[in-house]
Amino acid sequence: MDKVFVQGLEVLTTIGVYEWEKGIQQKVRFDLEMGYDNAPAALGDDINKALDYAALSQKVTRYAEQNHVELVETMAEQIAQLILTEFAVQSVKVRLTKPNAVANAAGVGVEIERFAN
Repeated sequence: MDKVFVQGLEVLTTIGVYEWEKGIQQKVRFDLEMGYDNAPAALGDDINKALDYAALSQKVTRYAEQNHVELVETMAEQIAQLILTEFAVQSVKVRLTKPNAVANAAGVGVEIERFAN
């Protein structure tokens, strides 16, 4: 299976379970990997047959900015479903990192993988 990825997509959003977090924006980082057949695009050197990772990145950014949740698990699931619904991918892996959530860690988060029906 071919893969298309977007690495280190940073977004400011409101996320967190604590009251103080609900009134601020925090940075989250997305690493996205999509299962996608790149052969048709490569064979014809045709951008129209490639997965538009710029449009995908814009949709993920806009969604995360506009939808506030408490859990990184919830955001990761919603982003996975957004990508599966909006783009012709066979699978998606979402790694969502919340930097600086734990004082002595570079980041914490979740990684999930979902498949198209």
